[in-house]
Amino acid sequence: MGDFVVDLNIIFVCSALLACLAVRIKQPIIVAYILCGALAGPFGLGWVRDVELIELISHLGITLLLFLAGLCLHPARLLKIFKRTSLVALIGCIISFVIAYAFALAVGFTSMECLCIGLALMFSSTILVLKLLPTSEVHHGRMGAICIGILILQDLLAIAVLAFIRCLGHGDAALGNFVILSIKLTGFLVCLFIVEHFILRRLLIHMDRFHEVLFVVGIAWCVGIANISNHMGLFYETGAFFAGVVLAGHSIAKFIYEQLKPLRDFFLILFFFSLGAKLNWHSIEGLLLPALLLAAIFMVVKPWMFCWAFGLIRAERKYAREVGIRLGQLSEFSLLIAVLALEEGHIGEPAAHFIQWVTILTFIASSYFVVYRFATPIGVSANLIRD
Repeated sequence: MGDFVVDLNIIFVCSALLACLAVRIKQPIIVAYILCGALAGPFGLGWVRDVELIELISHLGITLLLFLAGLCLHPARLLKIFKRTSLVALIGCIISFVIAYAFALAVGFTSMECLCIGLALMFSSTILVLKLLPTSEVHHGRMGAICIGILILQDLLAIAVLAFIRCLGHGDAALGNFVILSIKLTGFLVCLFIVEHFILRRLLIHMDRFHEVLFVVGIAWCVGIANISNHMGLFYETGAFFAGVVLAGHSIAKFIYEQLKPLRDFFLILFFFSLGAKLNWHSIEGLLLPALLLAAIFMVVKPWMFCWAFGLIRAERKYAREVGIRLGQLSEFSLLIAVLALEEGHIGEPAAHFIQWVTILTFIASSYFVVYRFATPIGVSANLIRD
């Protein structure tokens, strides 16, 4: 316990110092947190060694982030967004898969490793995109709704990919597991809406004047549903998001959102720190140039790809361009898929490190693209800071 408290002290003192420096020299704060992890983590100066525990706790930030995203989307609005963005999300995933698979094949990875690399690098980051979206866009903006719609569809597909990775090598069992997963998800959602309508809603009506109780109930609902979802094999992130969606139609949804934002930001600092701390500098030899090339390809191609896909559904060009740039990075699910594929023996360590480097490089590059060009809560100039 003592060592963990010391680690937290080191993380937040170093993060604060680097964040202040980043603000002073007009750099993205998120990059400061990642750099802090790279410097203080086990592959840097070694001041913080228990990165696994920090990473485990940081996943609470991801869970809260998706819960808050769900709170902004009324179920009827969510279905409307899904109808409009499903084609865009699917096109984005297919093109990203082809690019990653072809590049990995050209670099010299095995066919199985190319498949896993392609599957890992199909998605955009829910965490980074939502962190850099102004609250006004999340709640009311059309551009924010489009981003969230695409990201949630991609996250659901990423969960299916994680299940597929587990099934690789099991032959016909893969299809059966997908069917079971779909049935579980449908049953989970039905039960969730029933519990919210007949139990939670009545509880919140009686407690709407007691802000502290609402705060605690909001956390309990988010974490409890996420835990149930994970035990069902649907992962924490899925449960947290839909726990927010079923509450979105309630009048207190916005209040809970505002109350949980500081707690979410606390855990997300740990997430970005752990992201940097996992950068294994010893694995960089032979991987840095290919990783830089593929990261650059994604940063150039993905914005163009989303603009083209939005053109197919006749979306306004101004939305298409900004959404394309905001979704230009890779996803935290890329790292989860890489870890699972390595554990299952489908890829070797070089392929896992390659996925890690490409993903984090796009995180850093995307942070620069967005904070220098669009409104964010952590903009680098006064006219770009909006929350």
